[in-house]
Amino acid sequence: MSCDWGTSSFRLRLVKVPGLTILKETVTDRGIAETAQLWNNAGMAEEERLFFYLDIIHAHVHDFEKALGYALSETPMVLSGMASSSIGMIGIPYKQVPFSLDGSDLITKTVTAGEVRKAVVVVSGAATSDDVLRGEETQLVGCSHHNEETGQSLFIFPGTHSIHVVVERNRVVGFKTYMTGEFFKLLSTESILSASVEKGSGLLDEKNKRSFEIGVEESTKTNLLHGSFKVRTNQLFNRLSKNENYYYLSGLLIGTEMKELINTNFKRSVLVTTQRLQPYYEAAIRMLNSDISLEVQDADECLIRGQFQILERAQ
Repeated sequence: MSCDWGTSSFRLRLVKVPGLTILKETVTDRGIAETAQLWNNAGMAEEERLFFYLDIIHAHVHDFEKALGYALSETPMVLSGMASSSIGMIGIPYKQVPFSLDGSDLITKTVTAGEVRKAVVVVSGAATSDDVLRGEETQLVGCSHHNEETGQSLFIFPGTHSIHVVVERNRVVGFKTYMTGEFFKLLSTESILSASVEKGSGLLDEKNKRSFEIGVEESTKTNLLHGSFKVRTNQLFNRLSKNENYYYLSGLLIGTEMKELINTNFKRSVLVTTQRLQPYYEAAIRMLNSDISLEVQDADECLIRGQFQILERAQ
C-alpha cells in the first residue's frame, strides 16, 4: 500500500505488483497539520502518538477491505511525506545532502503496528544547511533517470511549496524551496487582492492564457510586491476582469519562481508535476527560457515507483 501524507492532504492507494497499477485509492484533506491538532486536543500520552496516527490509516484500510471483500493486514505499506516530521506520527531525522538518486541511503524506519498490521515503512525527508523537504525525495527516486554522471540536472516539483532539486553524478547536491502555492492562496483568499480575483476556466481560455503570460512577463521586470498590487489596479482601471486577474497573479508568482531558469544551462531539466499544474509551469518555463529542453514526468507515478523501490530495499 502507498500512503502519501502531506501537510494539508492524505492519500492512500492499494497498488498491484507487478505493474504498479492502482486498484483503489482515497484522498482527504485531513493532512498532518490537522491531524497533529487533533492529537494535541486529545491530550493523550506521547507514547500513544504513533498509534493515534496509525488508527486513522487503519480506518481507511478497513474501508478498502469492506469494499474489496478481502483482508489487507499482510499487505506491506510505505508512507512518505510529513508523517516523519516533528508533527507527524514519528519523528525521523532528515537525510543531509548529498544523497543517492536511487534512494539507497535515504533514512527509513520500519514501525510495528500491533496485530492490525505487521509493519509500516516510513520515509524521512532531506535537508541542506538552510532548506528541507519531505516527500519530493521519494518522488525523485521514482523518476525515470538517465545517466547523470556529467553536468547538472534540475528536477522541478511544483506545489504549495515548490522544490527545485539539483542532481550531479547521480547524487542530489542541493535544492531550494519556493512558497509559490502558499503565497498564491494567501494573496488570492486572505489579502485585499481577494476581491479582485475569481477562478475561471483555466488556460484553455485565450484571455486567461494571455493574462497569465502578462503576469510571467511582469515577473521579470518588476518587484514582486509592486507587481502583486497591480492585481488591484488591473480591476480598478478595468484592464483585466476578475477571472483574468486570477491568472495574471498565477503567472506573476510562477514566473517569479521560475525566472531563475533564465540563462541557466542545465544538462537536463525535468518537470515532475500533476496534470493540474503542468500547463502553468510548462508555459512559464518555455516563456522564460525558450531554448530549454524540458521533460515532463507525472508526479503520482514517480511517487508510487519511488515508494516501491524504497519498500523493496527496506524489506
